[in-house]
Formats: sequence, C-alpha cells, structure tokens
Amino acid sequence: MLSHLSIRNIVLIEALDLAFAPGLGVLTGETGAGKSILLDALGLILGMRADSGLVRAGAELASVTASFEPGALHDAVAQTLADAGVEVEPGEPILIRRQIKADGGSKAFINDQPASVALLREVAPYLVEIHGQHDDRGLVNPRGHRALLDRYARVDTAAMEGAWKAWGQAEAKLAKTRAGIAKAAEDRELYQAHVAELEALSPQAGEEEELAGERATMQKGERLAGDLAAVQQVFAGSHSPLAELRVAARRLDRIAGEHALLEEVLAALDRAMIEADDAEDKLNRALDALAFDPLALDRVETRLFELRAAGRKHSCAVEELPAKLEEMRSALSAIEGGEAEVAALEQAAAKARAAWLKLAEAASKARSEAALRLDAAVKAELAPLKLDAARFRTDVARLDEGQWGASGMDRVEFMIATNPGADFAPLAKIASGGELSRFILALKVALAEEGGAATMIFDEIDRGVGGAVAQAIGERLARLASTGQLLAVTHSPQVAARGGQHYFIAKSSDGLVTRTGVVLLDGGGRQEEIARMLSGAEITPEARAQADRLLERV
Repeated sequence: MLSHLSIRNIVLIEALDLAFAPGLGVLTGETGAGKSILLDALGLILGMRADSGLVRAGAELASVTASFEPGALHDAVAQTLADAGVEVEPGEPILIRRQIKADGGSKAFINDQPASVALLREVAPYLVEIHGQHDDRGLVNPRGHRALLDRYARVDTAAMEGAWKAWGQAEAKLAKTRAGIAKAAEDRELYQAHVAELEALSPQAGEEEELAGERATMQKGERLAGDLAAVQQVFAGSHSPLAELRVAARRLDRIAGEHALLEEVLAALDRAMIEADDAEDKLNRALDALAFDPLALDRVETRLFELRAAGRKHSCAVEELPAKLEEMRSALSAIEGGEAEVAALEQAAAKARAAWLKLAEAASKARSEAALRLDAAVKAELAPLKLDAARFRTDVARLDEGQWGASGMDRVEFMIATNPGADFAPLAKIASGGELSRFILALKVALAEEGGAATMIFDEIDRGVGGAVAQAIGERLARLASTGQLLAVTHSPQVAARGGQHYFIAKSSDGLVTRTGVVLLDGGGRQEEIARMLSGAEITPEARAQADRLLERV
C-alpha cells in the first residue's frame, strides 16, 4: 500500500508531502490545477522515462519519494529485488526515490540502494496500477490476460511450469545423446584406431613419474661411472690404503706394550680401518645403485617418448591417458548400445510430454469454462456503467505447438464490441478513453477476488458521465477499495462523496510564481468541495444541501 508520497520541484509543485490510508481516496480540483502532475510524479517512481521538462523552473534537481507498506505482494517484490541485488528485510517498507537533474540526468534508489529504472519497471506491477484515458498497460495489455484468467480459473500454473521444465530437460538430454552418438558414429574408425593404439601402449597411472625417476638415476650413473671406478681401484688390490693400514696395525700390535703412545697409535689405526671399511662398503652400494646399463636406459627413454607422444596426440597429460582410453571405449560402446539408450530417452521424453499435455489440456478446459463465467460477470457490470450496448468476450485460442510454453497452449485476450453488430476487437483498439476506463472498472470488479497491485489508481474514469452512471462508478470504486487501496482522480461529486480520504488539488499564484498544492479535506471542506463540483464557481445553499445528501448516502 502507498503510505507516503513526497514531491520536490516537479513542474508547479515546489514541495509536497502526502500521507495515504487504505480504502478509497479521491483527488479533486479545478481543471488545470495539476492533478496530472501528481500522476506524472508517481509515474517516475514506477519507471517512467525521466524528462528534464518535469524539473520546476529555476531548480537544479527534482525528486519524488514513495513509501509502500508491506502487503500481500511484499514477498514477491522482495524476491524480485533480491534477485537484482537489492536486499529488503521482512516486514520492512519499500522506499523508492527518483531524482531528475535539470540537465536531464536521473538516479533511482530502493531503500537507499542504487537501482536501475528497469528494476523500477519490474516491481511496478506489484505496487501500483494506473488506469487512465490513455492506459497502455495492466488490463489493456494482452500479455497479462492469460495470468488474470488463470487466477480467476484457479489454474495450477506452478505444476504446469514444472512439467514444462521436465519435458524440456528430457528433450534436451535426448537431443544431446543423439548428437553424441551421431558424432561418435562419424568417428567410429578413428576411435577404433585410437583405442587399439592405446591398448597396445597400455599406459598406467603414475608410470611417467616412475620412468622419469629411473632415467634420471641411470643418467646420473652414466655421468659418474668413471670417477666411481677410479675410486674403487684405490680400495682394490694388496697395496690399497686399507691393506697398508692393516699391515701397520699388525706390526704395532706386537710392540704396543712398550710405550703408552704406541697404544694410542694402535687405537687410532683401528678407528681408521673401521671408517675405511665403512667407506668401502658405501662405495660398493653406490656403485650398485648407480649401475649404468645402456640397454635399460634406452628402453626407459623409448617408453617415455611413446607415452608423451600419445599425450600430445590426444591433447592431454600422460597421466590422463588411461582415462582417455576409457572415454573412447565408452564412445564406441555408446555407438553399439546407442539405439537402446535413445529408445529409453525417447520414452522418457514422451512420458514428460504426456504429463505436461495432461496439465495443459486441463488448464485449457478450465480457462474456457472460466472465460464464460468471467464474460457473464463483466456483462452484469456493463449496463450500470452506461455500456449496455457493449459486449465483452474472453478469447481462449489454441496456439500452434511451436508456440506452446510453460503457461500452456492457449492465447488469452479480452475482446469487446461497443456497438450492436460490430465485430469484437482488442480492448485498446476499439474503446474510447471513457469507455476504456469503465470497461477496466467492470473487469476489475469481476476479477476483484483475484487481486492485483497493492494500489490502484483510476484517472478521470468518470469523464463524460454523470447521474446514475457516476453513482454506479462510485459504488464500484468503493467496493474495489474495501479490501485494499484505490485512488481516484475525479470530476464527479458522486464519486468524490465515496472517498474515505478526500484530497483537494489547487493552483495558486502570487503574480510571480505559480504553485500547485494539495490539501487533505476535513468534513466541512469535503462538503464545500463537493458543493463546488455540483454548482460551479458560485456555491449555493442548494448545492451544499445536495452535497450533504451525497455524503449521507454513503
């Protein structure tokens, strides 16, 4: 529900702050007082194109701020905003602000977070419906007619959308499998050659790393072989240092008791022999580890070359070759078992199609039945609105299969014929401004239980009518407003008398500056304004008495 509207520097409005309540609010005033300015300002909130001509003369910046209290559609609005990256806390009012610069630039904010004008347009249908002389949205736009009829008919659109999605996924999987099998069949011989080649190569996980390690070790042995052989020769033979140490130790052992220092020399020789033995042992082990076999190195290098060449050929790492082999084996198996897989997927797609068709056919039937009820309900509203010669019809037409979608197989459009014998045509193409507004009112009354935007605004729906017709319009506006919020810009005293809140729009001038202002009228003010609407510039006692009777009647 629209709770507050603040306007700054919009055309003739310098500063204006309005509070609104649930129910029916009426806006009246003399022609040219500025009622359209209010609607233009609200249109900016709803994503209307920003025109620098709306900025008040002499001002650099104009702004409009509207506050909407949470209602039945709050969750839908909050989700739409969240999808666009604008967070709204549960139960938090939605505050929309639009700024226009005199040079033409504009900015938009939702709850003080920057927002695009496209986002304003996206949330607008949840917040406000404006119906006027030149309405090209809402009920006039046939794109929304099917959704309105579905709510009226209680069609389970969510189930149908889910079935449509499941059918689409089944068809997509079938198409992908068919394309894969067709591609694989084209490459059958190539796959067979690749599989035979890789099977012969038989790549193993971790093999490349293992072979690279072996090659590095053997290459190292090849490089060190000469030095190690020379060192080994030092230890070999009867004249090696270790053999000489042993001879010296035996001789010292016979005479070591002759002097203490000789004992120490013998001990040092024993330690030297132990270290020399250890060195010789480790040298022999190193020789074994680094043993170089040219034939073994050649075998390792050949295997590495084959593996890496295969990796380059199949555009993958050597480590991925086993998986690549399995992938190509699977592709060949798919060719051989493809017919059975395709048959199963065809059956699944057919089943999904049948499930959607069942729901779509049921929805189509429900729409056709509901269309008759809606036509009768609208017909009952036309005569009191001085449209008794007009006819209304809800067209439910079957679409070609290529046009089916998540919402079903039907095109729905509201059609009217305003004169006897005339052909039916779309709402917007055949109705005049006044007729269009009254048709929309009739539709709204018929669809009242199905709801709509949080706030409805009717702009001069009573233009060109009076008396009983104006009375009928007022009654229906009040009925629509009983469960929500409706604002009506009106010239009719019968409609104005129905308002729970009455706003008077007036234009004033000090000779230099002209301003538009809005006043919320009290009881006495309402009587005077309705009397003015009845009698014109000079308010007579009879007009005041008639105004009292209108106010008492409601």
